Amino acid sequence: MIGSTLEQLLNRGLSRSVRARELCAELAGRRLAVQAPALAAIALESTGTALRLRRDGETADAVLVGGPISLLLIGADVSREPLRRGSVEIRGDAAIAEKFQELLRLLTPDLEEELAALIGDAAAHRTAQWARDTLRWTHSSLETLWRDIGEYASHERRDLVPRPEGEAFLRDVDALREDVDRLAARLELLERRVNTP
Repeated sequence: MIGSTLEQLLNRGLSRSVRARELCAELAGRRLAVQAPALAAIALESTGTALRLRRDGETADAVLVGGPISLLLIGADVSREPLRRGSVEIRGDAAIAEKFQELLRLLTPDLEEELAALIGDAAAHRTAQWARDTLRWTHSSLETLWRDIGEYASHERRDLVPRPEGEAFLRDVDALREDVDRLAARLELLERRVNTP
């Protein structure tokens, strides 16, 4: 039921965007799967003219793997941070994954407009605003949680090196490596001078 409703919402957007129709045609026969721990994998497949949701993600060309919240943040286009941080991983053909992401961005329905048809403009606006605020709060809370865990692990437990200390150490290693390279070059030059008759 939910899958077919989501399919209908996505496919309705195809008629409104020329670029979305082009991407759908380019992706004909391709699949993007989404996998989260303890949840069944789902796959989005392009038929060339429409999108279909499938419960089987086994034969996907590209797979997004991550926790539900990280996948939600990427899917809602709130942040690409989960990809940079590595909490969401792309397996398979990254170019296919990027095309599906662009297609989904173009087809993302205006939920406020969809809700307005069901519950009226004012209620839909308040509900959509609540959803946006909740998503922003979730993103902000996760960022704060990661930062706090990092600070605890580096300052309190000393399991991690604090960032300024690590950066200073790496700068010192680079400077030492450059000094050793210069010393090796000078020794080689001196050796050539001594061995030259």
